[in-house]
Amino acid sequence: MKRFINTLKNIWSIKDLRERLLYTLGLILVYRIGSYVVIPGINPSDLGTLQSQTKDGVLGLLNMFSGGAFSHASIFALGIMPYITASIVVQLLTMVVPYFIKMQKEGESGRNKINQMTRWLTIPVTIFQSFAYISSIRQQIGNANIYNIFGGDSLTFLNWVLPISILLTCGTLFVMWLGERITDKGIGNGISLLIMIGIIARLPFALFAEFASRMEALGGGLVIFFVELVILLVVIMLCILLVQGTRRIPVQYAKRIVGNKQYGGTRQYIPIKVNAAGVMPIIFAQAIMFIPVTLLGFSSGTSTQGIRAALSNFDGFWYNFIFAILVILFTYFYTAVAINPKQMSDDMKRNGGFIPGIKPGNKTEEFFDNILSKITLPGSIFLAIVAILPAIVRLFNVNTQFAQFYGGTSLLILVGVVLDTLQQIESHLLMRHYDGLTKTGRIKGRGQY
Repeated sequence: MKRFINTLKNIWSIKDLRERLLYTLGLILVYRIGSYVVIPGINPSDLGTLQSQTKDGVLGLLNMFSGGAFSHASIFALGIMPYITASIVVQLLTMVVPYFIKMQKEGESGRNKINQMTRWLTIPVTIFQSFAYISSIRQQIGNANIYNIFGGDSLTFLNWVLPISILLTCGTLFVMWLGERITDKGIGNGISLLIMIGIIARLPFALFAEFASRMEALGGGLVIFFVELVILLVVIMLCILLVQGTRRIPVQYAKRIVGNKQYGGTRQYIPIKVNAAGVMPIIFAQAIMFIPVTLLGFSSGTSTQGIRAALSNFDGFWYNFIFAILVILFTYFYTAVAINPKQMSDDMKRNGGFIPGIKPGNKTEEFFDNILSKITLPGSIFLAIVAILPAIVRLFNVNTQFAQFYGGTSLLILVGVVLDTLQQIESHLLMRHYDGLTKTGRIKGRGQY
């Protein structure tokens, strides 16, 4: 405890770090306040139906990422998700389109161009999602319960739909600007931090709901509640191992003499993460799982109703079985696209590096490919288990909201963002010759290489 207090004092004593933390907390406060500003013309008391619709499924996921702003019909209702969607599209383009691949290799200028394209793509994505969201609100609440502050007796496209769509689009762009400001002048990745804050904002409500349910006559009492907390702690520790786990491959560089100086001749390591795909396989798998349900919804045949019911049951066996298989497949796909063994081999050969005992060229490429195959299999299986953990714990009568913190996208994002932010804070401490956040002075992971 004393060491922790000393660490906090060290953090506060560094002016630059203190200003960055206060700046980050200030912008996060602005984001949370905006999440409770309701769209003009809507009475918050009429949102009960919308809030009940956003407990499960993809709407529940969007509501969690927005910190409840989605169910509150806030001006930040769409949150940062349109920007995430645009980022995923651009990221996929940088993997398959030669123009974007070339742009990605241009260094800082290329990354700036890609970021600018992502920002521009966010605007049409947000406009499209805003129209869908407005249509959902009108269906859930009813036009009679919406007050038209823009004049007129009816809610037409020009006097209500278009202004509200512009307002939601501006709200998303403002949230995107907040995230970029945090990244530039604050601590951590701003976009990821806003998503994490949105997820954490739901934790107290979920924890209280689970505690209340366990205190009921047949709930199990405090013992079961504490057992659930211990299991959650174990799951978090396992997720940290999944996020931080790496396979270090030794690389030896040949000696070079340039003038009077000698370069190379030292052994370095290439860290390959066990879970190189991150949360992307879970996001892609969840998106794919909703496609057949949507298509089968247009069919009135009795033969397809059973399939639709099985794929709509998020706690059912077949839904989670197919979901886990898709997570494993997408993990392999995303890892294969993100990590190119041939490019790694060519870069090493160009820089005079080689793996001890492995010939440069094709043998090195085969070695990388073999390593990726071996570490991706357990990583993908573990990721699939984490993805279906919320459904497993719901079988033991765990509250739906609280069960979402036992795995899936939300838990992996929480673990990844917290570790990344702690690494940045620790870098500031070590750079100024202070002790790190941990006893060893280093948070293990990619930050140490």
